[in-house]
Amino acid sequence: MVKQRNMASVFLVSGERILLLFREGSRVANQRWIASAGGHFEPGEINDAEACALREMKEELGILPTQLSGLRLRYITLRNTGGEIRINYFFFAELSGGPELPLQSNEGRLQWFDLAQTAGLRQTFSGGAALEHYREVGRFDHALYAGVSDGEKVIFTKMAEG
Repeated sequence: MVKQRNMASVFLVSGERILLLFREGSRVANQRWIASAGGHFEPGEINDAEACALREMKEELGILPTQLSGLRLRYITLRNTGGEIRINYFFFAELSGGPELPLQSNEGRLQWFDLAQTAGLRQTFSGGAALEHYREVGRFDHALYAGVSDGEKVIFTKMAEG
């Protein structure tokens, strides 16, 4: 029997800069750069990835929805690993106050990067692929992309409405 693991994350941006979290003490994403906030769905969020993302942002960063603009689901990735299908929902949003806003996380160390600096960082498989695609393609449009892992990389396609 294959199980599913649903997760939502938020990448916070300010112009050409992006906030990443160096995860420390995690059994899944330890010692890697990841989205600034994210986690697993709670039972009441199973059909609402945005609710999960907003809850995680409040819990991990103390950020409220009123501090964001343009929150948008940009990437959904699927990966078959460890006997489960991992479904990741990646949101992007502009953060009011940007890099000057003092932020802390109990999940690790936060750092702002120029988008170009994110190439080559040690990241999670799906999150790293989504960020790479965003840096090269996704930041120039507002499309929703679906990505499926072939075991070596994530192959993205633009999702059309309808």
